[in-house]
Amino acid sequence: MNWKENLKKALPYVLSVVFFAAVSYLYFAPEIFEGKVLFQHDTQQGIAIGQEAKAFKEATGETTRWSNTTFSGMPTFQISPSYSNNDIIRAIGHIYQLWMASPASYLFMMMVGFFIFMLSMRCKWYYAVLGAIAYTFSSYFFIIIQAGHIWKFITLAYIPPTLAGIVWAYRGKYLLGGGVAAHFAMLQIASNHIQMTYYFLFVIVAMVVAFAVELIREKKVAQFLKASGVLAVAAVLAVGANLPSLYHTQKYSKETMRGGHSELTQPAVAGGVAKPQSGLSKDYITQWSYGKMETFSLLIPNVKGGASGMLASQEAAVDAAPAMVRPYLSQVNSYWGDQPGTSGPVYVGAIVCLLFVMGCITIKSPIKWALIAATILSILLSWGKNFMPLTDWFIDNFPMYNKFRTVSSILVVAEFCMPVLAILALKEFFEKHDAKQLRALYIATGITAGVALLAWIAPGLFGPFTSGYERDMVAQNAQFGVLFDGVAEARMAVFKTDAMRTLLFVLVAAVLLFFAGKGKLQTKWALLVLGVLLIADMGVVNKRYLNGDSFVENRRLKDPFPMTQVDKYILQDPDPNYRVFNLAAGDPFSDARTSYYHKSVGGYHAAKLARYQDLIDRQLSRMSLPVLNMLNTKYFIVPTQEGGVTVEHNPDAMGNAWFVEHVQWVDNADAEMAALDTFDPAYTAVVDRRFAELIDDTAVTHTEGDNIVLTSYKPNELRYKSSATQPRVAVFSEIYFPWGWQVTIDGKEVKEARANYVLRALNIPAGEHDIVFRFDPQSLAVTENIAFASIAAIFLLLIAAVAVPAVARKRCAKA
Repeated sequence: MNWKENLKKALPYVLSVVFFAAVSYLYFAPEIFEGKVLFQHDTQQGIAIGQEAKAFKEATGETTRWSNTTFSGMPTFQISPSYSNNDIIRAIGHIYQLWMASPASYLFMMMVGFFIFMLSMRCKWYYAVLGAIAYTFSSYFFIIIQAGHIWKFITLAYIPPTLAGIVWAYRGKYLLGGGVAAHFAMLQIASNHIQMTYYFLFVIVAMVVAFAVELIREKKVAQFLKASGVLAVAAVLAVGANLPSLYHTQKYSKETMRGGHSELTQPAVAGGVAKPQSGLSKDYITQWSYGKMETFSLLIPNVKGGASGMLASQEAAVDAAPAMVRPYLSQVNSYWGDQPGTSGPVYVGAIVCLLFVMGCITIKSPIKWALIAATILSILLSWGKNFMPLTDWFIDNFPMYNKFRTVSSILVVAEFCMPVLAILALKEFFEKHDAKQLRALYIATGITAGVALLAWIAPGLFGPFTSGYERDMVAQNAQFGVLFDGVAEARMAVFKTDAMRTLLFVLVAAVLLFFAGKGKLQTKWALLVLGVLLIADMGVVNKRYLNGDSFVENRRLKDPFPMTQVDKYILQDPDPNYRVFNLAAGDPFSDARTSYYHKSVGGYHAAKLARYQDLIDRQLSRMSLPVLNMLNTKYFIVPTQEGGVTVEHNPDAMGNAWFVEHVQWVDNADAEMAALDTFDPAYTAVVDRRFAELIDDTAVTHTEGDNIVLTSYKPNELRYKSSATQPRVAVFSEIYFPWGWQVTIDGKEVKEARANYVLRALNIPAGEHDIVFRFDPQSLAVTENIAFASIAAIFLLLIAAVAVPAVARKRCAKA
């Protein structure tokens, strides 16, 4: 009878998992059953910049840590990170997702993770199911799936079960809590989106404080200290399991624009602001700041027009617009908020907001205050430049906060905390069934329905219906006034439509809870209908941003960048080791496509090397030909007057390496960059005096026959042959990186210097020599060994979490 009893207990949880799988597949039907795949911008860009590393792996079986196809060369630590320990972690992730097809697998893992968390919060399985729906169907998650921010999504999916481990540990289940926390933290960190992990540290701190208060009140200080110790060990193991990625990302970040290690002291542009000593500039960090009134999108999705796009796509706008304005709606943005643009709002759901307000009233525990505090903090920080006193303080005082941009994304914290408190409120409502719960329902309904009603009858209270840019246009030319008055009228209709929609969902849910609270509707039916309402509310909004139009035939991803005639022409060059500068790409420094086929001067990546960003700001953005020549830019892709593209050959490209006749010494980065304005790279190397011990500054007159040529190319290994009648200084058109490169001349290790701000330079002895550059950081082997040991320890901890209680139960049964 024991196994039957256990099966009966497990059945609701098994059926819950089956339900999550069914919902995940059905939401993406019929496209997922037709074999279609999502066509995601960032995923496509990632394919392009990772193509060289992928092709090299397929051809040789070797993993390269360097790629030359993006920004003239950079490490792959953030392009296509691959470490042997990640193979194990990746396999665990596939098991957790039950090998389901994407994007259904994403929704599935998100729901299962939150389900686990709500179980840790002592919710019964049916409350946990509702919570899983409420969390997963928040609009931002679907928006980032559509955009291709998959690792961000996966990180967010692993965060709730990580927090579940923390909850269990503080509730006295040390082995279970430690094992679960370590396991999911390992998976979360492996997903490699440090910004999301960082933001949820605020939630962890708030929860730890809440448990400290709770356990101190109960005089269980020892339990708090034991749990904290177990979780500290779990954190160390999770970090250790990901040490190769974390170590190399952290070390690499010091050389990137995110680390703020530009040595230039002057502004990059006239009237600009000098770069900070560390981190990103405040303007860059706060560029995507949520508007204060835009925060009402948590309750009303189209409070500022939803996603960027043409207003003509909004049926309510077309119907409401004056006839004279309708022809212009296809040229006007449907979004009118404070951000430069957006893929959609952060909508947590009308019903979730209703229940959240109830929870703020009814729940009596420190956890409530932790959730409310984290929610408020995330909202205030999401305002960014719209609330600079707090933003300034965090940028200046919180470690690493200045390394992240798009502050509006911290609203993921509110998206987590609000459903948690909402479900806890729902649980308390049905378990207590008293007058106090009904009073809280009335107050919450009054607040949420009242806001929606006010938005419908007095939309002007929620701000203007034109953007700041549009208002500036009217100020400069009053003739635009009539046009934008009509546009505002159309947008107001969009806003009012969603306000009424929110009002109806709040009222229907409130009536449902009222009858259940009065005992006129059974709890199970009330919860079932509430689940349907949650999906109907949030699922329909999500279809605005992720729908059938987002899917393409699978063959599109197999050939994401069809080869053009220009590509074919360039690739006919018998020497493939040159660079291409695509001036037809709009912004060549946000262009990944060129990297798919060529070694690009430009590229697409948010963590460029800081020195290369300096070069972009000072030289490449103004088409400095000497600098483009030293980068071996052999081809320019340029637009034609007819709207097409063509290619121009650059006969002055310097090649892969060359000898110079003169070294121009400079004292600092400013002088080094200034020297590039007028120098001749074929004759002069500009070198910082810090490299004086590595470079012979004797001027040499070029001798006929002296040469240095590239004889073998791999992305992580470059071989050259030199021939010279006397010692020479060679400059290489490869990007200098201060660590990881092993350089030898005839097998003897030497040190490279930096020249021309970003390139490599070497002293080459007279005679014939073989020069080899190989990128193989020695730290890889050490960190991978630590990672394997940590993964093994996490497995042992999980096994102990299952085995120890089982043995204890068996002993109790015998006794």
